[in-house]
Amino acid sequence: MKSKNILFPEREKVEVWEEEVGSPAAGELLCAAEKSLVSTGTETRCLRGLFDPETNWKEWVQYPFHPGYSMVGRVLEIGKGVQGFKAGDRVWANGVPHRQYFIVGIASALMLPQGINEEDGTWSNLACTTQLGVRRAGLQLGETVGVVGLGLLGQLVVQYLRVHGARRIIAMDTIPSRLEMAQAHGATHPLNTDIRNAVKPVEEITGGRMLDAVFDITGHPAVLAPASRLLRKLGRLVLLGDTTTPSQQVLGPRVVANSLSILGIHASMAPTDYSEFNPWTHPEMAALFYDYLSQGRMNVSDLVTHRENPLEAAKVYSMLLSGPSQAMGVVFDWKNLKG
Repeated sequence: MKSKNILFPEREKVEVWEEEVGSPAAGELLCAAEKSLVSTGTETRCLRGLFDPETNWKEWVQYPFHPGYSMVGRVLEIGKGVQGFKAGDRVWANGVPHRQYFIVGIASALMLPQGINEEDGTWSNLACTTQLGVRRAGLQLGETVGVVGLGLLGQLVVQYLRVHGARRIIAMDTIPSRLEMAQAHGATHPLNTDIRNAVKPVEEITGGRMLDAVFDITGHPAVLAPASRLLRKLGRLVLLGDTTTPSQQVLGPRVVANSLSILGIHASMAPTDYSEFNPWTHPEMAALFYDYLSQGRMNVSDLVTHRENPLEAAKVYSMLLSGPSQAMGVVFDWKNLKG
């Protein structure tokens, strides 16, 4: 079977290649793609290809590179020994790139429940990553929290903070449309400001107490230091955006003096197996996300700004590289693919 797959053959180049897909082996599923979500920040960084040595980016991104990891597909065929799945089932396939047909192991496939549509399901991966970050922050009821950068991850963090019971959610970005989205989903204080100018507004909002925790979701090396200045003593700085150039990243002036905690978050750190000590595996976190969607406590459908044909991938990524203000959620629709 031939599959049309989106590929970065080299830096700053996007093509759609036709590649062969075999039959599923034991414990695997052969699926047809339905929808896939572009992780805009991550994938544009992969496309630009500017990485410091010894970073996760440098090790991970090897050209030709298949981008994407947020896929929902429909099962076509099951491999030997597979139980719990059948042809026609809709699955979230964790870590599968943008491609028309794919094989996924059952450990990386989760059945989409009734009532969750394919487009919402594509947010599962990012929903798990952001949920992991909110958990690691050790938040308590009634804390005041800042979110710097209101792209896909930032919008999800705002919604989780509202569900979690934050007293104030101070959302910071310089793009008005993103601030409006965040406010619609629970941000109590949208700030249209450069992070370097945020100290005084945060002081005014909090009565001088500053933030209990702040999430830096920008992945920009210049944000870490000024973000740390927004925290109270013993505050927590959560890095949900991984910079590609940590050599340009510096600590703030009072990280040690104020005994701040800096917490790094990566999706791979979720536990593989359920345990009483830590039950929050990817399937458990995804199931919680689906419940929140079904209950109306979270919403991602209104975050989607672009629904695109995968054959137009080069045009889509060119748009994303030109600037973040044009798009939020970008979904590739693989159903009824022609050409």
